[in-house]
Amino acid sequence: MSARTALSRKIQPLHEEVDPYQLTPRQCDILRLVSIGHTNREIAQVLEISVRTVEVHRFNLMRRLSVRNVAQLLRRALQLGLLAKTFGAK
Repeated sequence: MSARTALSRKIQPLHEEVDPYQLTPRQCDILRLVSIGHTNREIAQVLEISVRTVEVHRFNLMRRLSVRNVAQLLRRALQLGLLAKTFGAK
């Protein structure tokens, strides 16, 4: 394979559109439990993971949605329809 062929493969644009708000299954779990009022410790117990892991998932979720606190997180999730997806509504 020539260097030119390898280069042309690298710069070809992807034809898939990526939804920046598409959450991982675990982030959906965290969002659902936060939305019904659970603390990080309670979420950790329910999901059988460490509190630190919950904190990391929650941080990544908040960063993905560009929010700074739980109130903003829930508001943005409602605006984007993420809570409906999280609870299985169509």
